[in-house]
Amino acid sequence: MKKTRLLIEYDGSAYHGWQVQDDAVTVQGILEERVQRLTKTATKVRGASRTDAGVHAFGQVACFTSEIRHDTVVIHRALNATLPSDIRVLSVSDADISFNPIYDAVSKSYLYIIANERKSSVFLQRYATLVKQKLDIPSMYQASQVLLGEHDFTSFMGSGSDIKDPVRTVYSLTMEQLEELDFMTVSLRGNFIRIRIEANGFLRHMVRNIAGTLIRIGRGMMSPEAIKDILESKDRQLAGETAPPTGLFLEKIVY
Repeated sequence: MKKTRLLIEYDGSAYHGWQVQDDAVTVQGILEERVQRLTKTATKVRGASRTDAGVHAFGQVACFTSEIRHDTVVIHRALNATLPSDIRVLSVSDADISFNPIYDAVSKSYLYIIANERKSSVFLQRYATLVKQKLDIPSMYQASQVLLGEHDFTSFMGSGSDIKDPVRTVYSLTMEQLEELDFMTVSLRGNFIRIRIEANGFLRHMVRNIAGTLIRIGRGMMSPEAIKDILESKDRQLAGETAPPTGLFLEKIVY
């Protein structure tokens, strides 16, 4: 018996998130089906992060345990030969049998891309969230820094979560204003904001709820100082709307 570790990227536009669901096409479901073809047995694939419907990943980590005798090169080629074009295995490696992609992770980072303009390129419809009203970026950044450190993030946790401990540590939260984004061989010009959050873990919808709250602050609908009260209240109703999944990327997971 051996454990195999996968590094995966995917465009989440066509999927109902990572996690297997009844009567829904998911990334985990597709991957498990392809792994089972290879192992010739019922094999579960465990992922490090349960990305939502429509969310993308540059560096999802997953693993499976099997008695397969193929080396990692063969597994890599075999999986990519059958996976749809919007899911790609970037690397395959042998892992210790005790490896757990969720609990062994030291940190995870997400990116959220906002196109802050009245119209955006059609090629960004899946990969950025359009906000037409001009955003006050200094106020958004001021508010975001309150979230650094260890906090109870109940106010930014999506409903229906079964997490018992909502305390997480945010290691960094940065915001960059960009005048262009590279897309294939073209630089798409515009007014873009890239939010990057790194933490020891994330609650359900946590990044999207933080992004939605920062957008509300950027629109002048909430003061930057309000985020401290929101955080301390542990009341989801006081925070901003859940931002759309478009524009959210699982960047990387550190072990």
